[in-house]
Amino acid sequence: MEEKKVFKLYGLPWWMFAIFSAIVLAAAFITKTPSVLDASGKVVKPAVMLLPKGMVGAFPIMIVLGAILNEIGDRCPIVNTYLGGGAIVIIFGVAALCHWKILPAATQTIVRNFMVGEGFLDFYIAALICGSILGMNRDLLIKAAIRYLPAIIGGVAVALGFAGLVGAVTGYGAKQAILYIAVPIMGGGMGAGAVPLSKIFGMQLNQDPATIINIMIPAVALGNAMAIVAGGLLSRLGKMVPSLTGNGQMLIAKEGEEIKEDPEYLAARDKLDLKAMGTGLFLATSFFAWGCIVQMFVPKIHSYAWMILSVAVVKALGLLPQKYEICCYQWFQFVMKNLTGVLLVGIGVAYTNLGQIISAFSAQYLLLVGVTVLGAIIGSGLVGRLVGFYFVEGSITAGLCMANMGGTGDVAVLSAANRMELMPFAQISSRIGGAFIMILASILLQII
Repeated sequence: MEEKKVFKLYGLPWWMFAIFSAIVLAAAFITKTPSVLDASGKVVKPAVMLLPKGMVGAFPIMIVLGAILNEIGDRCPIVNTYLGGGAIVIIFGVAALCHWKILPAATQTIVRNFMVGEGFLDFYIAALICGSILGMNRDLLIKAAIRYLPAIIGGVAVALGFAGLVGAVTGYGAKQAILYIAVPIMGGGMGAGAVPLSKIFGMQLNQDPATIINIMIPAVALGNAMAIVAGGLLSRLGKMVPSLTGNGQMLIAKEGEEIKEDPEYLAARDKLDLKAMGTGLFLATSFFAWGCIVQMFVPKIHSYAWMILSVAVVKALGLLPQKYEICCYQWFQFVMKNLTGVLLVGIGVAYTNLGQIISAFSAQYLLLVGVTVLGAIIGSGLVGRLVGFYFVEGSITAGLCMANMGGTGDVAVLSAANRMELMPFAQISSRIGGAFIMILASILLQII
């Protein structure tokens, strides 16, 4: 008999998820008032949350809010097509709950402490960086650095240049436009882009990362929307001028450079191994610790950047046995699929001030986002052409897939452009390109 399909949230039938969510929400909103003595000996009854502090209290409320808001975002027609879907709704939905004080202050404190004080953000980013790079095809990583990375650099250079020029002309400021609008747009999304960038900026500028990310989030969201629309327009351009496109083929001259994955490696990588994920957890956090050690000796470059460089070198030189690369990849997949919504809830609580974000919107701001995306298209397309790519395909992958919101943005842009076969290159942009932006940001902060 065929199993009856039931609507599910976070892997549970909707009715079961509703029962457990009711328990979690009750603990998050109900308070108790025990009688205690203050310093003067007077009896007071402070409100105490039933939701426990730390990870055990933060995880359930973050999962509930993330699952519900993600489902809403993924089902809203315009939001799921142009604005990043569930990711944006989670961030801004939770920020709204905090802004209008619907979510109790004590619950917000639990989540904020878990994100910042207890290091959940670093935990997530360590898994993301380590697993995504080590899980790539080694030959593809090396060959991409030779031919594809110049196209990415071209797109980034022109995007930052356009933003700086327009920022200077309009009075926004060249430095501010480059650092707070262009860099986060080209940074690979939210969890792997704007969030770690805000920490890098905060450390090097001695500012609160929450203030910085409130400027970056609108840029990332708007850049993602414009990148998706631009993907469709580039597809139309290719039909109008056939010489500009390979209709999904990157290289102008086919040189037999197609890279095939080892079937045995793919089978091992995709076979679930619980013990391997534990090994991946250890290796990811160890690489993070290594980044912190190197930063101690070279403090001007953030530990994330050192971690990225270290993992990329280890992957390119084949220093880590393949079975341990698989461990890191499986751990990364577990964290990404199960904890991304949780992370976005934390971003909404700890790093997003809705009032500051609303005040950031202006015609000038929209113009700067637009010229950044345009610069990514032109720079990557022209440089891509020089290294042997078709203009349209180079612009889509090395340009727009840098300006969108990571994995979900890649799918949206390639769908709009009708070029899903370019996903491996889009993934390089999201993974390696985003890592490159973090390193670049650390350097730019020292220069400008």
